[in-house]
Order: sequence, then structure tokens, then C-alpha cells
Amino acid sequence: MPRLFVAVPIPEELRGQLADLAGGIPGARWVPPENYHLTLRFIGEVDGWQADEVDEALASIRARPFAVQPSGLDLFEKAGRLTSLHVKVEREERLLHLQSKVEQALQRAGLPPERRRFAPHITLARTDKAAPDKLISFVQAHNLFRPPPITVEHFSLYSSLLGKEQAHYEAEVDYPLEHASPPDGALPREAGV
Repeated sequence: MPRLFVAVPIPEELRGQLADLAGGIPGARWVPPENYHLTLRFIGEVDGWQADEVDEALASIRARPFAVQPSGLDLFEKAGRLTSLHVKVEREERLLHLQSKVEQALQRAGLPPERRRFAPHITLARTDKAAPDKLISFVQAHNLFRPPPITVEHFSLYSSLLGKEQAHYEAEVDYPLEHASPPDGALPREAGV
């Protein structure tokens, strides 16, 4: 059974900037740069027939491209433990709209509603074995991290394959966001003089 999630891929240039942040925290398990993504919705394990329905539901989503702004670092906590280090992504209206459309599409495909509140982020490291004071110092030292905005022109359905050390994420299907159509008789911007 495939283990699936829906996410926005991270452009190569930003992956390099994020990878440059990695290191210096004993006990942290850093995410490989090829696995960086902005999760829109975790799905989990599904049967093959349900994966087809998920794909069909996601393919029906219509939205326009937009930009999002990564800004600063933060930590997620669970049961009093700091579990992961991430780059925050500002809650932009079009990102929230896309995430809502993904959620609705997946519910139409028969998945239960997501219970967690959407918190846009890019995970850098798993930190359950790292010292809290080192994590807090790291966040404070990098809190002004603000790379250029990401242009979101598509989102993807990923599979997660568990490995010995880390999971490997593979984009299975890309769903392009559509540019607005020009009014009848108007030339697209690229073709205009």
C-alpha cells in the first residue's frame, strides 16, 4: 500500500539555501535537500484503487499560480518534546485557498477530514533527540532567515518510501496551476509586443 501526501515542491535554489542551514545541532536528523517540501495534506497508506481516486480528485482542482514567503525558523512540540525544526511559511490567502481545495477534494475521494490545523512550513530536521537549549539557540540565531518568495506553479502527489535512515519522497503526479486566460481576442502576455 502506498503512503501518500500532497505537497508543494521546493525549487532547487531554495533547497540549496535550506541545506546551508543544516548542521550544528547534535542529535538532530536533518532532512535531505531532495525531500524538502511544503505539505498541503498528509494522506497516509491507501489501497491502489483509493490512490486512483485521490489522483482523480486532485486533478479536478483549479487554481492560479501564486507566491509564498518563507520567513524565519520555528519548532514543533508534541507532549512537551521538541519534535522538529522548520522554516515557517507565511499564511498567504491563495496558499490557504489551495490547501482548502485539496482538503475538499480528498474528502470527496472518501478520506476522513484532516484534524490538525494547517501550519505551512518546510521541515529541516527531526529533533526529538536534540537538546532543547541547542534548538532554541539555533532558532534564535537564524530567525531573520528570509529567502526570496517561492512561486507556486504546481503541486504534487508524493509517495513516501521508508528507508533505513530516512524516508525517500517521490513526486508521483504533478498538478499544474493554471494561468488566467486572456480575455477573448487578447493576446497572451508572452505573445504581445
